[in-house]
Amino acid sequence: MNNLQDLLKHVEDHGSELNELSIEVWKNPELAFKEFIACKLQCELLKKWGFNVEENYCGFETAYRCEYGSGTPAFAITSEYDALPGIGHGCGHNLICAAALGAFIALTEYMKANNIPGKVILIGTPAEESGSSKVKIVNSGALEGVDAAMMVHPSWRTCLDTGCLSIKRFDVVFKGKASHASGSPHLGINALDAVQLTFAGVNAWRQQLPESSRIHGVVTEGGLKPNITPDRAGCCFFVRSATQEWQDKMNERFLDIIKGAALMTGCEYEILPYNAGTKARKPSSLMNQVWMENIGSLGSPVDLSFGPGRGSSDFGNVSQAVPAIHPYIGISEDHTEIAGHSAALCEAAGKPYALSQMHKAAAAMAAVGLKVLTDAGYREQLKVEFNK
Repeated sequence: MNNLQDLLKHVEDHGSELNELSIEVWKNPELAFKEFIACKLQCELLKKWGFNVEENYCGFETAYRCEYGSGTPAFAITSEYDALPGIGHGCGHNLICAAALGAFIALTEYMKANNIPGKVILIGTPAEESGSSKVKIVNSGALEGVDAAMMVHPSWRTCLDTGCLSIKRFDVVFKGKASHASGSPHLGINALDAVQLTFAGVNAWRQQLPESSRIHGVVTEGGLKPNITPDRAGCCFFVRSATQEWQDKMNERFLDIIKGAALMTGCEYEILPYNAGTKARKPSSLMNQVWMENIGSLGSPVDLSFGPGRGSSDFGNVSQAVPAIHPYIGISEDHTEIAGHSAALCEAAGKPYALSQMHKAAAAMAAVGLKVLTDAGYREQLKVEFNK
């Protein structure tokens, strides 16, 4: 795989810049749609490399688009860089954006050196954790003419894309009537009771759900003082499924639970708008295979024991639009398990081992892109698999 070594060299030629990008993003965690530092650092680096960058892409202040080449075939790479509240980069998005830029520069430099036609597109997508910008970006037609798309996500171990669940977020507020909880309880309507009944309904429902579905929530408002009947209380729930059919069923059932809780307590309710939800991920087995071969050749063999993905990501919408994968690169130096969305993963994402793994991920991602751009038969196979 001489082309793989060439791609890795292109990544490592820019290794110090990519490492600096990753660490600066890691040191400055920013929440959804507020990733001003992370976005600026990426755009500045791309401009330094000589690329034109379309900023404020799709109406998002912290989104961007950068292209090299023209026409077809076309390969897209997505970058993520938002952080988690209270945890920072406990999902390792600092490594995702650095790997995306690494793959982009490696692939474009290889194309220049070898006169390879086609186009590579890098899209900076904010708010993956909470906001799902890719939904709007995909719906805007950003992937029209694209043959395949990819990104790489850190984990404790290197593995294939085994899919993810669709998700719908519900922010619910119940409205009751305040009163003195001891002196005049009969004059009050307890909104917190409605929240508690919602949790009771969800907990009773779980045993009838398929293994591939998930529902989980938190209380967001619970009242002010014990001696005041809460006139307002709220909760936030994530409803997830592996299929759109079950997602639709679950959305409807959850709404029935909310209505039931309101009826039982005499409360009114409001479901606050948040986002349209994201789709289940549809990974390409053909792209997974090329990823496995290349990342393994770079000394990070794929763990095939990894089961179906149970998280959710707006990259699911990308995979439902074009052939795509979202595999994982291991950043646990001693190969012990680290939970996602944890302080431990955040710590690992800032270490030298994670940076070296990011270089490998960038090169392997570029190798997948090179296969897409140079092998017409492979592109046809991708299309046939996708259309099934």
